[in-house]
Amino acid sequence: MDTTPDLDQFTSRRSTVYATRGVVATSQPLAAAAGVATLRDGGNAFDAAVSTAAALNVVEPTSTGLGGDVFALYRTADGEIGALRSCGGAPSSATLDDVRRQVADEADVDPNDAMMPEYGPLTVTVPGTARGWERTVEELGELSLERALESAIEYATEGFPVSEIIAQQWAEAADVLRGADARAAYLPDGRAPTVGERVRLPRLGETMQRIADEGADVVYEGDIADEIVSEVRSRGGFLSHDDLASFEPEFVDPISTTYGGAEIYELPPNNQGLVALEALNVAEALEAGEQPPDSPERIHLAAEATKRALTDGLHHVTDPEFADVPTLASKSYASDRSAEIGSNATDDVAVGVPNDRAEDADTVLLTVADEAGNVVSYINSRFKDFGSGVVAGDTGIALQNRGSSFSLDPEHPNRFEPGKRPFHTLIPGLARFDEDDWAAFGVMGGYMQPQGHLQVLMNLIDDGMSIQAALDFPRWRYQMNGQLAVEGRFDGSVLTKLARRGHDVRVMPPPHFGGGQITRNANDVLSGGTDPRKDGAAIGF
Repeated sequence: MDTTPDLDQFTSRRSTVYATRGVVATSQPLAAAAGVATLRDGGNAFDAAVSTAAALNVVEPTSTGLGGDVFALYRTADGEIGALRSCGGAPSSATLDDVRRQVADEADVDPNDAMMPEYGPLTVTVPGTARGWERTVEELGELSLERALESAIEYATEGFPVSEIIAQQWAEAADVLRGADARAAYLPDGRAPTVGERVRLPRLGETMQRIADEGADVVYEGDIADEIVSEVRSRGGFLSHDDLASFEPEFVDPISTTYGGAEIYELPPNNQGLVALEALNVAEALEAGEQPPDSPERIHLAAEATKRALTDGLHHVTDPEFADVPTLASKSYASDRSAEIGSNATDDVAVGVPNDRAEDADTVLLTVADEAGNVVSYINSRFKDFGSGVVAGDTGIALQNRGSSFSLDPEHPNRFEPGKRPFHTLIPGLARFDEDDWAAFGVMGGYMQPQGHLQVLMNLIDDGMSIQAALDFPRWRYQMNGQLAVEGRFDGSVLTKLARRGHDVRVMPPPHFGGGQITRNANDVLSGGTDPRKDGAAIGF
């Protein structure tokens, strides 16, 4: 009998998980279990977040890893609202002209026509994960980094069975792993593992054990740093020891807006949090939430709001240390943008030229709430599956390709510059519905992220859906090619009416619509939900 799962079908029913002591929600059940184990051992939500993220590095290695970046939005038990940004920049010794010349030489094109590659050593930016994890537990947690990494090390060294959707992603991404070390680290037996197959990742487990024993500095200084720099430079990249050693995470102030009486918090630039806030503001100005959630009127208005927010953000959002970013999240700006929207779809709304590089990028998100009152949304990613495809020697560290988001146009705000952090898709979310009602949330998937934030929040705030129902509900997605992608679970008449409004409607399968997680603390009752489009679980106790 064929037991291959049909990943395009939603045949299982999920309920919102309720608990009193702690809840963890993420895209792989073993990782959620790791976070709960940390809570049971006396850790708080931040310790559990690191445990869960580290476990995801092992059990969902296609989408996240030590070679990537990590971000958080949170509310602490004592009422602090904060954000962590642990995101590295471009190599400090490389200029835009250096990169353009090298790309042009490799692609045999004129330097003026060169574009950032999607994979390879030129796309590698400084990884923020290890020091981000360490700073999280040191500043906000109760336990040690060593304790937080225990489950991840166990999964890597003793093995874990591969879940359904991750097995499919692993097979699809296998060709990215081109070097001998890359294939040895992530293609056991020379191939991607199948559903339910038990896999060990000993190289990654050994590196995580060293981080547990010696601290995160082992990734940024010493022999692991040597392996990273040597691998990148041997392939023509520019990353240096100084780039790694000088990197430090930072705590930053979140940005926010109000929607339907709730306060919504996002990350500031260089992340695309402004896109989510602008979309919410424009949708509110259009009163889109007053329409039924599955109506063509709601989808049309919200999609038009999203078009403007995405095209504004993709042009303006960049590293704020290199350029001023306009206040795209103001209500007055949203009023101006909303005045452009009528009953029919519009085509040319871009402020700048959209970049479709992150259209279908994927990552991992986890959310945690604990009985003390901490709630945290935590994101860890390498950008594309297996990142750049470059794995640092025998360390098991696959390095991110976040640098592929840079532009090689010298006039673009997000142009490549030494030490600059690229436009970043990753946006954890935080919402205050009432004084004692807070939720950590997010929806993953490149440019789907702000669109998912908009839709899930409208489901929760305008429609009063439960956490799980808000994640289950069918989604749409405005794409950079101008098409409006929709899930096939929408009624066919809705799609016809959208087409009559001028939308180029395309029915697409679930992987194109991201994967969300939510945990909530409402008057000391904890709850959680997880997206049915992923392998995940929400676990409470």
